[in-house]
Amino acid sequence: MEPKDNHINYVEFKAGDLEEVKKFYTECFGWTFTDYGPAYVSFADSGLSGGFEKSDNDVVNGALVVLYHQDLVAIKEKIIEAGGKIPKDIFDFPGGKRFHFTDPSGNELAIWSDK
Repeated sequence: MEPKDNHINYVEFKAGDLEEVKKFYTECFGWTFTDYGPAYVSFADSGLSGGFEKSDNDVVNGALVVLYHQDLVAIKEKIIEAGGKIPKDIFDFPGGKRFHFTDPSGNELAIWSDK
């Protein structure tokens, strides 16, 4: 399915041990995984694409909802104009670019683009 602007496209979780979390979700739910180096693994066969990022910090709110937008600069400006904050500016990652934003209540989400 082609990603659509402003739709939830991906969900990202934190994990202390990527091998342990892969084993858990494979055994319990039959998810499949693709490793992207020692600190990241994506999952499939779950109904929504997602991944786990290795973190040594305690997981408090481990989910990061990721939206898609073709034009990161335009949507970033719109978020700022509407009162959102940008705690992590646009950066490259395997597959594209993304940035993180917080809404006025402090919820952190991300937006990515393959453009």
